[in-house]
Amino acid sequence: MTPAVKPSRRIGRARTRGFTLLEVLVALTIVAVALTATMRAMGSMTSASESLQTRMIATWSAENDLANLRLARAFPDPGSRGFSCPQGDTELWCEETVATTPNPVFRRVEVSVYADAAKSVRLAWLVTLLPNDARNVF
Repeated sequence: MTPAVKPSRRIGRARTRGFTLLEVLVALTIVAVALTATMRAMGSMTSASESLQTRMIATWSAENDLANLRLARAFPDPGSRGFSCPQGDTELWCEETVATTPNPVFRRVEVSVYADAAKSVRLAWLVTLLPNDARNVF
């Protein structure tokens, strides 16, 4: 007589592999926080890039004004004047101030560039010395 083979039975419930709902919710929360921080950083970089572009355009405008004075070989009279100095589609306001120096052969020229005529924010500021070419004899 052969002994009867008893089928093996698992007692209890078989454990399945996988993630619990709580683990999935924690992972989704972590991903959401990381994506929010990334989007905020990208927005900050975009606004910084726009500001940098506007300041670069304002610097070009100031350099153009000083280059015009040098090329004209002008020896401007002391004083201040304001004028519109657009660059491309960007409207800017320039303020040019001419002052005397201890050496009468030179004039100090300062150009400030603002976003508008109200002069709320100065975007660029350049200073140079212009020689009086008529008196400049070497």
